[in-house]
Amino acid sequence: MDLTQQARDIQDKRVQETNKDNSESIECGKITMDLKFNNSRKYISITVPSKTQTMSPHIKSVDDIVVLGMNLSKFNKLTQFFICVAGVFVFYLIYGYLQELIFSVEGFKSYGWYLTLVQFAFYSIFGLIELQLIQDKRRRIPGKTYMIIAFLTVGTMGLSNTSLGYLNYPTQVIFKCCKLIPVMLGGVFIQGKRYNVADVSAAICMSLGLIWFTLADSTIAPNFNLTGVVLISLALCADAVIGNVQEKAMKLHNASNSEMVLYSYSIGFVYILLGLTCTSGLGPAVTFCAKNPIQTYGYAFLFSLTGYFGISFVLALIKIFGALIAVTVTTGRKAMTIVLSFIFFAKPFTFQYVWSGFLVVLGIFLNVYSKNMDKIRLPSLYDLINKSVEARKSRTLAQTV
Repeated sequence: MDLTQQARDIQDKRVQETNKDNSESIECGKITMDLKFNNSRKYISITVPSKTQTMSPHIKSVDDIVVLGMNLSKFNKLTQFFICVAGVFVFYLIYGYLQELIFSVEGFKSYGWYLTLVQFAFYSIFGLIELQLIQDKRRRIPGKTYMIIAFLTVGTMGLSNTSLGYLNYPTQVIFKCCKLIPVMLGGVFIQGKRYNVADVSAAICMSLGLIWFTLADSTIAPNFNLTGVVLISLALCADAVIGNVQEKAMKLHNASNSEMVLYSYSIGFVYILLGLTCTSGLGPAVTFCAKNPIQTYGYAFLFSLTGYFGISFVLALIKIFGALIAVTVTTGRKAMTIVLSFIFFAKPFTFQYVWSGFLVVLGIFLNVYSKNMDKIRLPSLYDLINKSVEARKSRTLAQTV
């Protein structure tokens, strides 16, 4: 009897200890399962993250959309849209104006790579400041990936800035609108992709628009140089690749925008610095900018700051309303940039610019339509004929009555 009682006491103690261990493990986010196999006791520990751990450390709330310290979630959808559109137009129009203004400084056109170096330095500082404002400051994306992204970023922005020494600003903007062409060519030759009629038509319209715009520029622009076309084309190819690499890296490693900006631009800064040092292009650029600090470093700071703010509103626009609305807004912004360029900076003009611009805009619309066919329902030819017949019948009936 005593032995039986002792055995029960020991068993009760074990049960109490097991329950205690289970309660402690649950509090720290762990659940312990007790399994019996052939009278042997085995434990499996499963970690269950708490509610705060499952949420990304870069996002305070799932519904919160914060841009430049302003929480857009407090406003209704219409107000959010107008705030984002205003931010995109204001900051990017100033960005484009300052970029062209810098290259209008006499003697600066050959220092496009140095401007990119200064721009990368400012972007790195902005990214570092923003990164200090978030809780998790760890680097999530591997260094090798950042080295590739930095190289592509240097190619995109460096070649784009340098091309302004050889092209009119409107021509450069038109080329930037046609990123679809290198993307499609890469998809066909590298991945063996096949595209629908809308995508092919978009590429054809963009190509014809570019050719027409470039021919007009070469005819009336006194400083036209084919080198600029080659530079902006290479910048487009790098830009077409970098978007996919950045998106894949950020989704795979759950990295923040500020981390991406800080590491990609700081590594890119080192690349450009080494390149300018090896080619002896750093000294003359520093000397020139030292003579004109306000027109170079002052404009470059505002140019970089407005570009950094502008991309924040574009990302917010994509997150809230989707890529379709974002592309429409940014296309309108680019069209406004071209108009303002002709207004504020004296340059030759021909209506060939207008018709070729319309072709590019048509190509952009076809590209957006091909990606959103389920959202955009265009009337068929049969529907248009039926509507016209019904309209005629109603007019005839009205005249008879």
